[in-house]
Amino acid sequence: MFRKRLLGALLFLNSVSLLGQFTTPPLQWSKELIQESDSIYSLQITTLIEDGWHLYSQFTPEGGSLPTELEFKDAGVVYELLGKTEESETETAYSDVFKVDERFFKKRAVFTQKIKPLQEVYSVEVMVYYQVCKEVCIPGEERIEFVINPKLKKQSTANFTEEINQNERLIIPLKNGSFNDSQSKETGSQPFDLSLILLGFLGGLIALLTPCVFPMIPLTVSFFSSDKNKGKTKKLALFYSTSIVLIFILLSLPFHIYDSIDPQFFNRIATNVYLNLLFFLLLLLFALSLFGLFELNLPSSWSTRLDSYSSKFSGFAGSFFMALTLVIVSFSCTGPVLGGLLGSTALVGGQIAMNLTLGMFGFGLALAIPFGLFAWFPNGLKALPKSGAWMNTAKGVLGFIELALAFKFLSNADLVSGWGILYYEIFLLIWIIITMALLIYLMLKINFKTLKNLQKGVWVLIYSSLLLFTLNLSNGLLNKSNVALVGAFIPPDFYSISSNNEEQCPLGLDCYKDFDEGMAEAKRLNKPVLLDFTGWSCVNCRKMENDVWRQNKVYELLKNEVVLISLYVDDRTELPQEEQFVVSYRENHQKEIRTIGDKWSAFQVLNFGYLSQPFYVLISPEYQILNSPIQYTDSESYFRWLNDAIQNNKAKYEFEKSIF
Repeated sequence: MFRKRLLGALLFLNSVSLLGQFTTPPLQWSKELIQESDSIYSLQITTLIEDGWHLYSQFTPEGGSLPTELEFKDAGVVYELLGKTEESETETAYSDVFKVDERFFKKRAVFTQKIKPLQEVYSVEVMVYYQVCKEVCIPGEERIEFVINPKLKKQSTANFTEEINQNERLIIPLKNGSFNDSQSKETGSQPFDLSLILLGFLGGLIALLTPCVFPMIPLTVSFFSSDKNKGKTKKLALFYSTSIVLIFILLSLPFHIYDSIDPQFFNRIATNVYLNLLFFLLLLLFALSLFGLFELNLPSSWSTRLDSYSSKFSGFAGSFFMALTLVIVSFSCTGPVLGGLLGSTALVGGQIAMNLTLGMFGFGLALAIPFGLFAWFPNGLKALPKSGAWMNTAKGVLGFIELALAFKFLSNADLVSGWGILYYEIFLLIWIIITMALLIYLMLKINFKTLKNLQKGVWVLIYSSLLLFTLNLSNGLLNKSNVALVGAFIPPDFYSISSNNEEQCPLGLDCYKDFDEGMAEAKRLNKPVLLDFTGWSCVNCRKMENDVWRQNKVYELLKNEVVLISLYVDDRTELPQEEQFVVSYRENHQKEIRTIGDKWSAFQVLNFGYLSQPFYVLISPEYQILNSPIQYTDSESYFRWLNDAIQNNKAKYEFEKSIF
C-alpha cells in the first residue's frame, strides 16, 4: 500500500507538462434540500467539474487515489442517517500507478443522503473532503450547511456562536494604519532564500557520488565522444546538461500550482501534525533504503520506454530523453536527497514553492555540470576516481543525514500537538547519538593505511568537524546554550523536561499567550506591546530567538521595555465549545475557529493582512502602530526597528505628559 502511495506521489512530481497556473477552483458546489415527508429529508450536494478534471468516487477501490468523503456533523446525536450516501453515475479506468480500477466523476457529481431529525434542529453541517485531479491532484474540503428549520434560532450543530459579523471578535481598533499598508507594499512578497541554491547544489554533489549516478558519467561521456563531429557533440552535451537542470526545475511546478490555488497550502503543510508524521516516515524510509536494507526504484518500464525513445530519436530530442532516463534510473539514490530537499524547504518557510524551485535548480546543476564538463573535455575522466565501495559509503552518510532530518519532522508534530515526546534534551540526545554513529561508521569504513597524505588530511578534518559538532550539541544539552549552525532546527529550550518557565516563553522572558491579557498588562505598565506571531514548528522563528533575541542589547529591550505577546498560529489546543466560531476571509470562504492556532492565524490575517511567521508588530496600549511590521531579519536591523519605536513612543508620552 505504502509503495503505491509513494508511486502516486512520484507520478505527481513528474507532471512536467503543466506550465500554466490555475487561479480558480476546478469545482463549483451547490446544494438542495428535499423534504421527502414530515420527518425525512434528502440532502443533495452537487458539484460541477471543469473540463479535463475528475473527482474520485466515495467507493473507488482501496489502494488507489484518495476517495471523496462526506462527514455529517453530529449525526446520531441530533439526527440519524438513513442508509449510505448515494452518488451519481461514475466512470471507471485502470490506474497504471496503483494497479486498480479507479472510479471517478467527470463534468458533474451528485451526492444524496437521507436523514431523519431526532430533535428540533436549525441546520445540518456537512464537510466534504475530496481530491480532484487533472495532470496533478489537488486535495480540498468544502463546508456545506443545510437549513432544516429556519424558524428556529440559528445555532449550528457544532455549537458555534452566532454573530452577525463574527470577524469583529478578532478585529482590533488599530490606529496609524499607514504603517500596516507600508508593510504590505514592502514585504507583500518575501525575498527568495538564495542559500537554497547552495543547499540543493550540495545535495546534488552528494547524490553525484552515489553508485546510481557516478558510474553513469563515463558511460554518457563515451556516448557523446563517439560522434566524430566535435562541434555537434559539444552542442548536444550542453543541451543534455541543460535538460537535466530543466527536468528538476519542472518537478517543482506542481507546487506552484498548489500555491496559486490556495496561498495557505504550505503554511498548513508546515503545521499539520499528520503531514509532519508522513514526512518523518518517508525520510525514515529513505534513510533505511540508503543504509542498504532495500532499494526504492521507479517502475522499470518507465526507464525502458524512455531509453527506447532516446535511441529512436536523434539530436536534441534524443539528448532530452537521455537526460530524462538518467533522472528515472538514478531515483533510488537521488529520491532520498530530493525528499530531504523538499522537507528542508518546508522547514525554512517563506515562499516555499519558489524556494523549492531554487533548490531543484541547484540540485540539477550539481548533477549536470560533470556530465557537460567531461563531454567537452573527455581527457578529464582520467582524473576521476574509479567506482567502488566508497560510493556505498557516500550513500550511508546521506542515510544518517536523512535520519537526523526525519526526527525534526517528528519534533514538529510533537511541538504542535504537545505530546511531550521529543523534549529539548531528548531531541539533542538523539542527534548526538546519530552524529557519533556517523563518526564511528566512517572510522570503520575508511582504511587510513591505503590513503595518501592529502586524503588523510581531508578525513582528519571531517572527523574533527563531526567531533566539534557533537561537542556543540552536548554543550547545548548540558548548559541550554545556543547551538551553533542548527539551533533553529532544535525545539525551543523552554520545551524542556526540567523547565521552570511556566509560561513557556523564549529565553526565559516574561510573555503572554493571550492578546487581551497582554494588552491589559501593557496598559497597567504603560509599555508598548511586541506582538510576536510565531509557531512551534517555525524554523525562522527559532532562528530569530537564537540569533537575534539572544543579543544582549535586544534581550534587554525585550525584557525591560516592552510587553511580549507570543501568539502561536499552529497551536492545536482546542478552544472551549462556547469560544468556537466562524470567520470570513473573503466572499464564499469561511474558516472555522476551533483551535488556539486557528484563532491567532485568523487574528493576524484580519488585522494585518499577512499569514507568515515570524511576524512582529509594535503597538502602544492605545492600539497605535508604532512602526512598520517586520519579519525575519538580522540583529542590527531588528534592534534599530525595536529601539527607534520604543524611544519615539517614550518621547511622545513625555511630550503629552508635559502638555496635560
